[in-house]
Amino acid sequence: MRRGPGAALALGLLRLCLGVKLSHPVSVLLPVLFLAQANFAPHFFDNGVGSTNGNMALFSLPEDTPVGSHVYTLNGTDPEGDPVSYHISFDPSTRSVFSVDPNFGNVTLVEELDREREDEIEAIISISDGVNLVAEKVTILVTDANDEAPSFIQEPYVAQVPEDIPAGSSIIKVHAVDKDAGSGGAVTYFLQNVQATRFALDRHSGVLRLRAGATLDYEKARAHFVTVVAKDGGGRLRGADVVFSTTTTVTVNVEDVQDMAPIFLGIPYYGYVYEDTLPGSEVLMVVAMDGDRGKPNPILYSLLNGSDGDFEINETSGVISVMQSAAQLRREVYELHVQVTEVSSSGIPAAQAMVPVTIRIVDLNNHPPTFYGESGPQNRFELSMYEHPPQGEILQGLKITVNDSDQGANAKFNLRLVGPGGIFRVVPLTVLNEAQVTIIVENSAAIDFEKFKVLTFKLLAIEVNTPEKFSSTADVVIQLLDTNDNVPKFTSHYYIARIPENAPGGSNVVAVTAVDPDTGPWGEVKYSIYGSGADPFLIHPSTGIIYTQPWASLDAEATARYNFYVKAEDMEGKYSLAEVFVTLLDVNDHYPQFGKSIQEKTMVLGTPVKIEATDQDAEEPNNLVDYSITHAEPANVFDIDAHTGEIRLKNSIRSLDALHNITPGGDFTWSLEVQAKDRGSPSFSTTALLKIDITDTEMLSRSPMATFLMQTKDNPMKAVGVLAGIMAIIVAITVFISTATFWRNKKSNKVLPVRRVLRKRPSPAPRAVRIEWLKFRRTKAAAKFVLREDPSNENCNNNSLGSTLPPKAPAPPPPPTVAPKMGTAPWTVPTVSGSLTPQQPQQSPKPKVGSPIQSALVSELRQKFEKKGVGNKAYF
Repeated sequence: MRRGPGAALALGLLRLCLGVKLSHPVSVLLPVLFLAQANFAPHFFDNGVGSTNGNMALFSLPEDTPVGSHVYTLNGTDPEGDPVSYHISFDPSTRSVFSVDPNFGNVTLVEELDREREDEIEAIISISDGVNLVAEKVTILVTDANDEAPSFIQEPYVAQVPEDIPAGSSIIKVHAVDKDAGSGGAVTYFLQNVQATRFALDRHSGVLRLRAGATLDYEKARAHFVTVVAKDGGGRLRGADVVFSTTTTVTVNVEDVQDMAPIFLGIPYYGYVYEDTLPGSEVLMVVAMDGDRGKPNPILYSLLNGSDGDFEINETSGVISVMQSAAQLRREVYELHVQVTEVSSSGIPAAQAMVPVTIRIVDLNNHPPTFYGESGPQNRFELSMYEHPPQGEILQGLKITVNDSDQGANAKFNLRLVGPGGIFRVVPLTVLNEAQVTIIVENSAAIDFEKFKVLTFKLLAIEVNTPEKFSSTADVVIQLLDTNDNVPKFTSHYYIARIPENAPGGSNVVAVTAVDPDTGPWGEVKYSIYGSGADPFLIHPSTGIIYTQPWASLDAEATARYNFYVKAEDMEGKYSLAEVFVTLLDVNDHYPQFGKSIQEKTMVLGTPVKIEATDQDAEEPNNLVDYSITHAEPANVFDIDAHTGEIRLKNSIRSLDALHNITPGGDFTWSLEVQAKDRGSPSFSTTALLKIDITDTEMLSRSPMATFLMQTKDNPMKAVGVLAGIMAIIVAITVFISTATFWRNKKSNKVLPVRRVLRKRPSPAPRAVRIEWLKFRRTKAAAKFVLREDPSNENCNNNSLGSTLPPKAPAPPPPPTVAPKMGTAPWTVPTVSGSLTPQQPQQSPKPKVGSPIQSALVSELRQKFEKKGVGNKAYF
């Protein structure tokens, strides 16, 4: 046998107490070994009701506990302190409701619980210390959860109820059970649709009754379907309050009871006896049946009165027969009263009912309707009338009568017109025997001579209620007479014409056409024109051809479009209008024109000069101008843009030195012959002489004022205006400062000393600027001049009365030297104005106020302004 640790401990204590060495340990230790082998068994803790830790005594678990939940912890101990393990088993052994962790005792639910199937679970739990095993049988209680719905038993529910059942009577009882306990198993009953039913239900017993004041009627509804709801009292399920319900249908079949009188079918009853009907013939049959459809009683028929022996009825079939011939019947209409009687199963007459029967004596339909004129039967009627008669007018020329010789219904027929609809209407529409036929105008606009010369209709008479439907027709032919009811109408609301501007007087422009559908003189049209744009034109009054006045001289550049109205009028003054649009086609009849005077242009290296010419023609390509240089010596200096007119130096010339090398005599003034040519066919051209002075940007970069004056050299008025504005601003500022100083001194009552400001005069320009003036190319020697400043006078004598003397203004330059004319000038066409677009200098020093180039430009601008003032002619 294995000794535990307790036995070894006891043996050691025994040796220590005796203090002797045992030579025979086996014999001496027998009692001790016996004591060491006494190992006590482990046991569970009993923690009482409601505890989830211990031996599962009186442990209960809700049936809706989720599978996998930790529900309990087995807990026990071993007296010797040895580790214990836990186990759980069931009977039968194949079942496993719970599982347990052998080391920690955690009990887990592994199967779903169902209290309705099993409310107690017996299990064997055990605890072991490895030597001893202690097992206990425990009972786990499964508590209820509301997881069951009520269930009806003894379905289906079908009840047979007589239709005369008293109100409040019990019909059937429904019963439902719920397996849950407590409120979850308590069932109450309800009707699903209380308002739409004749029944009431006891909520506790489930008894279905006929509601107070309600009745059943087999003839209206043979069955009723009532939906009953069974609902439990509610309870907890998985942590929530739930209520379950179930429905069932109760079928209430209504049984018929003999409480209805006989019912006639197919009322009202009408019969007809024709003049050829034989005695004993069937006239009509009366049909009746018991009003109680469930178990109907037999029916017997009888005549009460009104027959006078002329008619009889079959008591079982209800067939009424005539007993006399039509000639022997004394009345045209018979009112019979037929009675039906139910016969009960015992043979006793029961409920009765009565119905009237009308029988008419009818003549045979052997005559169709017939139309009559003044002289007898007629099937064609003719009439002449003017178009568009007044609305509602009666066609007086037609005298038509219609007649049917039959009697009664056979003589009733309808009248209608067959043909174009909505134009006429016929009165009367329904005729009995005979009537006078009247035709009335319904649509006056449709009676149009231009649409129909002849209107043809058919007058139709057809019987209404006869099986033969006899009918007859008559033709109505109306000859229409014309009136002047139309306005001349143009074939178009507007006419568009195009003619060349050089068309001679009397040329055809366009032909307008108007149509008047009236006949005779009413259809003849006369044309005329009027309007502000009609002056250069005439129109033929009969043909509508529009042509130009003999004196007309058209010019597309003056007026390119004309707009006027044309009028078409008939003999009574009815007219219509149309609009005419005449467009003049441009003809190339203008030359391109440059400006009125020759312009002298200054070209800055790298910047083009632009020339412009205008062509007064109205349209492209006649007014499109191309530019070219027709003459230049040497010819390899300038290029011109054919479309924009920009003249620039050739790309190979980038400096004045390059120009100097290719120019004879070193002259930088050029005269070019330029040509402006339009793109018309045939084409026209104009030539002009343009004089160009070429300079460098270095000359313009010395002074902004010089730059401005060079830019405005061709427009002196602009330069004078700008200078006058600057001087006005300086004067205004000086006046303002003087006024302010005066008022300041006046307020202080002090006389201030005169302050002298001594300033040095600006040093003279380092070098003189050479100005090259325009000249003719034929002159070899160009007149040149140099402007120099007068020597500066800086007199700073402080003893003089005034301040230092201002510097003298530079003398104006002499007029430019022009070479004398050598005979007649080679070109005698005017030049055009150009545009100068110099580049702005970069970081150039500002020139002095009194620089020679500024003085020279001012002088040049003044001379040009004087020339324009006296109206000098352009250079040639």
